[in-house]
Amino acid sequence: MQNLRIFHVLSPKFFLFVVTFVQQQFSGRIAILLLSLISITAQAQIAVPSGAGATGSSGLPAGTALPQGVNASNLPTNVQQQIKGRSGQTQPGVRGRTSPTAQSRTTRQQSSSLTNGRVVSLTDTTDQGPQTDEEIIKAGAERAQRREGEEKRRKTFGYSLFNDPAMEKTFEPNLNIATPRNYVVGPSDQLNIQMYGYSEADFTQTVSADGNVYFAQATGVGPVYVSGLTVEQTKARIISRLSKRFVGLRSSSYGAQNTFLEVSLGGTIRSIRVTVTGDAVRPGTYTLSSLSTVMNAVYQAGGPNDIGSYRKVQLIRNNKVAATLDLYDYLLNGIQRNDLRLQDNDNIRFTTFLEKVEITGTVKRANIFEMIPGETLERLLFYAGDFAAQAYKNRLKVTRLTDREIKVIDVTTPEFKTFVMQDGDLVNVERLLERFENQVTIEGAVYRTGQYSLDNNRTLKQLITTAEGLKGDAFTGRITIVRTREDLAIENLSINLANVLAGTDPDITLQREDQVIIPSRFDLVQQATISILGEVNLPDPGMPYMANMTLNDVLLRAGGLKESAAASMVEVIRRKKDADPRSPSAQIAETFRFNVDRDLSINTDANRSFILEPFDQIIVRRSPNYAVQTYAFVAGEVIIPGSYPIRTKDQKISDLVVQAGGLTPQAYVEGATLIRPIKLSNEELKRRQKAIEEVADNAAKTVVETEVISSNTSEAIGIDLKRILAKPGSSEDILLQEGDTLRIPKLLETVRIQGEVQLPNTVKYRNGQTFQDYISQTGGFTSKSQRKRAFIIYANGSVDRTRKFMFFNLYPRVEPGSEIVIPKRSAVPLTAQQILGSTVGIAGSLLTLVTTLLLISRVQ
Repeated sequence: MQNLRIFHVLSPKFFLFVVTFVQQQFSGRIAILLLSLISITAQAQIAVPSGAGATGSSGLPAGTALPQGVNASNLPTNVQQQIKGRSGQTQPGVRGRTSPTAQSRTTRQQSSSLTNGRVVSLTDTTDQGPQTDEEIIKAGAERAQRREGEEKRRKTFGYSLFNDPAMEKTFEPNLNIATPRNYVVGPSDQLNIQMYGYSEADFTQTVSADGNVYFAQATGVGPVYVSGLTVEQTKARIISRLSKRFVGLRSSSYGAQNTFLEVSLGGTIRSIRVTVTGDAVRPGTYTLSSLSTVMNAVYQAGGPNDIGSYRKVQLIRNNKVAATLDLYDYLLNGIQRNDLRLQDNDNIRFTTFLEKVEITGTVKRANIFEMIPGETLERLLFYAGDFAAQAYKNRLKVTRLTDREIKVIDVTTPEFKTFVMQDGDLVNVERLLERFENQVTIEGAVYRTGQYSLDNNRTLKQLITTAEGLKGDAFTGRITIVRTREDLAIENLSINLANVLAGTDPDITLQREDQVIIPSRFDLVQQATISILGEVNLPDPGMPYMANMTLNDVLLRAGGLKESAAASMVEVIRRKKDADPRSPSAQIAETFRFNVDRDLSINTDANRSFILEPFDQIIVRRSPNYAVQTYAFVAGEVIIPGSYPIRTKDQKISDLVVQAGGLTPQAYVEGATLIRPIKLSNEELKRRQKAIEEVADNAAKTVVETEVISSNTSEAIGIDLKRILAKPGSSEDILLQEGDTLRIPKLLETVRIQGEVQLPNTVKYRNGQTFQDYISQTGGFTSKSQRKRAFIIYANGSVDRTRKFMFFNLYPRVEPGSEIVIPKRSAVPLTAQQILGSTVGIAGSLLTLVTTLLLISRVQ
């Protein structure tokens, strides 16, 4: 802290330099926080002692102005006040202190820092003037001490009992109970005095301030003093006084008792005043119900404070200790021993604790417990609820405070009963080690794998017997024991189990945490499979192989043959294991072909008893004569539209029209279209996409735009149905495929014009009109029309373009249902100036060329 003062003591200008630097390098809350920390450190030095020179009230030289860029409003409050000269004059001879100002200042400084995830206030005091560094450190130490004390108080056993608002009703006295026989009567108590039997009377009344109850003058009894008597004693005294008037209250020479009297408390219960003193949280005088007990008052006082005792709470009555309460009896055992009913002017005194011991670790209640001198570690474990299940119970570590240092004591189990605890002891209960002291494990080819006790399985043979013995596939030639040595290193032991079981080798003694692994013979070989593919109902590329498996067995497990299977072409491909690696034509596979009967029952047929070997592959071919029925569709202007079977492989479009009954009179033959579905595999899609990318590789020269390619799509095929029907079977008459759809529209009477025309429109088709006639009906071409690129899309999907002959455009013919498309010119037309400039440039180049040629000819 002294080092932080130096910069301000050296020069006030240096302080301003630091302020300027912080504001330039940081911004927002960070700058404000740093300036606050700087001001806290330098605050005591701003007021310079007398004789130090002419300075302003801010501690800066007189007339010193803030540096450029320093805003006084961003500085902490105390610095602003000092810069404005609002602080008082420095007291002579007092370092770091200023005299009080004319008016009090109550500005609260709150500079906080983040420590361990919690905001801890650096200063939180009323500003009565600049604080010294020692005061700041002292305030911080006091706050830390308070937090530590609060945390320690929460850990003290019993704290929650007196600080839980939910338990407030628990310690209120019950006012609805029957009259206690030992209740001491006092002034203001209402007594219900009922006499019944031979004589009946009601003498209910309230005890007067002088402790008397008064009876009617007719009784001749007068006042009866009952204050300080219990209810039973009060009843006896009243009977004694009334028996002189009512002889039936007692048995006498006049006869047996025939009148009875009962005394009970009425609805009004008097209040008493009880004083709580000593080390309580809230000592003082409390007004309680006369039915209250010591525990009611203890709760009202908040229980013991930091140094108060839970084990020795004294009830002082008439200057004597009437009872001593141990609150642990109530907290641990539920026993309310010595919880006497309070009387007026009782004093409850909380004594100071003598010993407190903390226990941590794996116990059921890890708290700070108050111990009575002489109590042992065993008693502390009782208070803590004993060990938790994971606790290490053989040895506890006790940290004890000596007169000079701290020492650690190891306490073993036999010493728990005799080891006496002392104030400040810290007992730590550790957890068990994550190790098994007597476990061995067996895995692999035994009937019951798992963990077993080493106590009952000392040797390898005993462990195998406990695991119900070896399985038939156990490989006994070499087993493995994975052993953890004492230094925790793991080693591998290889054992010939067959020799151990035969007695040739000695039995193996096991150790704790040994892991016995007995492999299976099947684990040492590759898993053999059979593959069956092709025209079977349940193809299986990885059917498990079994010994003596025949061809028909596999066909049966594959669900039998499909209808499309070629039973005479069932092949079995078998790998060759002894191929000559040096022969270029060595045979690496062998093929067996069988003619399988669809009846897979067992008989003497050699083919059906063919024994398969591991990794054989069975392929059932498709019959070449088998074909699934396919269909083509006709839609539109035919007599009977619908689907029709493709009866022959060479069936064509003309045949499909005949099957549909021919065309209707409204059929527009020129607009007929054939829609064909296209199914591409993933490999075909990749090849097509790659070919397109290769064509469009040079994007600067070539641009290729295509439709999105998908595996299932349809495309329209432009056909000339008129020629097909005129000459069936010609080259125009194409073959049908599965899923083909022939669409024949009605006679179309419109033509659509779109693109770069004045007004795109759809107009009536008129026989004999030309391409330009239809363009005229839309207002003609625009200035951006690219006429030589115009084209027509016909109703059947075919396209015809404009052709060029010398300087003339030859436009295609227009038919019903056509669509005329005029493209747009993408290039910007040249202006007159650009045309003139280009012409002059070309002319100049030509003149230069001619001049050069003339010069060359003259030289020659």
